Amino acid sequence: MLHMRVISPTALTGSVRDLLLNAPGATHVMELPGIALQPVGDVVEADVTREAVDGLLVELCELGIDRDGGVTLEAIDTSLSDAADAAEEAAPGDPTDAVIWDELVSRTGEESRLSISFQSFLTIACLLAAIGAITNSPVTVVGAMVLGPEFGPLAAMAVGIALRRGDLVKRGAIALGVGFPFAMGITAAATLLFEAVGLLNVGDLDMLDQVDFIYEVGPFSLIVALLAGAAGMLALTSAKSASLVGVFISVTTVPAAAFASVALVEGRFAQAAGSALQLFVNIIGVIVAALAVLLLSGRLPRGIRSRRRLSSG
Repeated sequence: MLHMRVISPTALTGSVRDLLLNAPGATHVMELPGIALQPVGDVVEADVTREAVDGLLVELCELGIDRDGGVTLEAIDTSLSDAADAAEEAAPGDPTDAVIWDELVSRTGEESRLSISFQSFLTIACLLAAIGAITNSPVTVVGAMVLGPEFGPLAAMAVGIALRRGDLVKRGAIALGVGFPFAMGITAAATLLFEAVGLLNVGDLDMLDQVDFIYEVGPFSLIVALLAGAAGMLALTSAKSASLVGVFISVTTVPAAAFASVALVEGRFAQAAGSALQLFVNIIGVIVAALAVLLLSGRLPRGIRSRRRLSSG
């Protein structure tokens, strides 16, 4: 269950209270008159099952609570209550399968932000992947795949396309379009440094039998990307974030981007082209599969979701 706190203008408090009291899946409803100071108003709280949250958010926003008040959600780890059990039974559907669209939009939007931390993680991941490729170490390459933050922008673009949210698509595209070239440039510079100090020579790239999947593109490259994109979106929509680690390990975007830089610097143009193609196939595959999961789920909200636009800061 989730704990919902609503800050409501006094004129709307009665409607908010009645909405929560009458909603299947809501329980432990409390009203605290006049307690809110910024913005001024009342506070109404309730514990709500996941499958009931999205519908309640729609109705609260139709009342204008998102403009004149506010709604926050917090996860409840443990709830010992017969009333909570009854609310779970009353709400239709399974909480594991429930999609809270505002949560999904907020999460993917935040994780797709082009920030210093995003760029730092992506650059470090590319450097690790380059070192793993140069040393023919699949363990290091896998570590770089886990570290890479690129799934956030890919998921944001899929959600943005599904909901016709141009701001999400733009944010994800900017993060990838700026993040990858910058990280690849740093990786290319590092490759030149490794070569200058004797840590790398051209012959090292002839013995990459353990990591050749980075630049050898085949049917399974697309299949793996599609499966990873589908699994990643299922993990996000069902709140099973632990599954995302497996998704990160499956996607070859970071190693492909890193090795494209290394191969280009070393004049291995065929390997650089293969890596670039691998990067493209993985990006497209993940977005297409994630979008397909959203469209085929039958759980898309009616109409265009336009309640809260993401800030650009």
